[in-house]
Amino acid sequence: MLIGMRLPFLDRENERRRLRRFLAGAAGRLAVVFGRRRCGKSTLLQRVRTEADLYFLADQRDALLQIQAAAAEADRLLPGLAAGRYATWDALLEALHARVPARLNVILDEFPYLVAGAPALPSMIQGYLDRPGPKRLSFVLCGSSQRMMQGLVLDRSAPLYGRSEEILKIEAFAAGWLPAALGVDGPAAIEAYSVWGGVPRYWELAKAHAGLLPAIEELVLDRQGVLHDEPAGLLLDELRTAGQAYSLLSLIGGGSNRLSEIAGRMGRPAGSLTRPLANLVELGYVRREVPFGESERTTRRTLYRIDDPFLAFHFRFVQPARSLLGMGHTAAVAAGIRTQLAGHVGAIWETLARRSVPALRVAGAAWGPASRWWAAASSAGPELDVVAESLDGRRVLVGEAKWSTRRADVRRSLESLRARAAAVPVLRDRELVFALWLREAPPAGSAAGTVVLPRDVLAALR
Repeated sequence: MLIGMRLPFLDRENERRRLRRFLAGAAGRLAVVFGRRRCGKSTLLQRVRTEADLYFLADQRDALLQIQAAAAEADRLLPGLAAGRYATWDALLEALHARVPARLNVILDEFPYLVAGAPALPSMIQGYLDRPGPKRLSFVLCGSSQRMMQGLVLDRSAPLYGRSEEILKIEAFAAGWLPAALGVDGPAAIEAYSVWGGVPRYWELAKAHAGLLPAIEELVLDRQGVLHDEPAGLLLDELRTAGQAYSLLSLIGGGSNRLSEIAGRMGRPAGSLTRPLANLVELGYVRREVPFGESERTTRRTLYRIDDPFLAFHFRFVQPARSLLGMGHTAAVAAGIRTQLAGHVGAIWETLARRSVPALRVAGAAWGPASRWWAAASSAGPELDVVAESLDGRRVLVGEAKWSTRRADVRRSLESLRARAAAVPVLRDRELVFALWLREAPPAGSAAGTVVLPRDVLAALR
């Protein structure tokens, strides 16, 4: 195993520009940075802050201990400040305001931990920002609890609502950044993304291992692995209890994709699960799919799928095998994954194919967002992996995503695709363009057709 592998700092150009502009601006302002854990929020803040800024990384100690720790950090900038005794955050903020000669950026990382110990802290910051007269402090609040951080600035009842001049959600990276991070490209990059998704910390951990399967076994399957219990931690960041969300993800990851089926498996009325599923969609962990041409508001042909590759991998392979893993049968579970991994990668490849469509020019046209199409549950009909309308509305792109080590027969695949498209009512009387998303390039001299390869998708998704 390779030790100490670090990733290069990737992208985040827009976020860096906006934060640097904020930090260099006038005092008395607020910025909020949030996003799921391990996506590089703290690294981003370290990149943009200067030695003249006060940076404090919170933890889960009692409020008084946190206040004392923050005062000790401020003492580096304002010698003698830590000698004072501060019973509340308000007292410390007033001391900072009084001692700062001009202005100071106060960066509070993992802000939800501070609020857990001192619920009045947002109101204290609001009071400082709203009071009349000159101000010397600006605040950057950062946290991994997406719902709490959004509630601080987007909820109309929250003390800090409407006061933030920057609200930056730090997303997971698109798949196209993975080659630069892990030094792999083409099919190997797609396979890595299908397990680690776009989370840079996962990439960093995986980079320390000699290959995808050894990394899975060491990081995810082993009971002591850093990522073995990661899904539970992600859910507890956002929810008071993770049981219901974990159950929903387990069922969806296991292939129950319709609301009626999920409700039946849980023994619950379907209506009682609408809000919990919407929460998972809002967090980016689940996506709601409707067929091409259907209205999201009115259709009943809705499927739920796990949208995060790492969670999809966990709930397909790890969660069902927890008893075996608990008994130490890691190698046996790993062997099973090895034989079934291609099916999982194929599902992620299909998703990436759709996501790549708006960034590609297929048949010389620009395309809107792509969807799947499938027949109603009561009828046996064709399925289409990729369907998108051109931006000018004149044509429809119909595609298939194949993840096979065997080189595809392009002519036969296109004929099959045309036949299936002809049976789809919403595509009748439309001008159709056909394309194939393939793992490997077809043999030289294959029938003419538009073929999109992993390198094309990765280049589009940056």
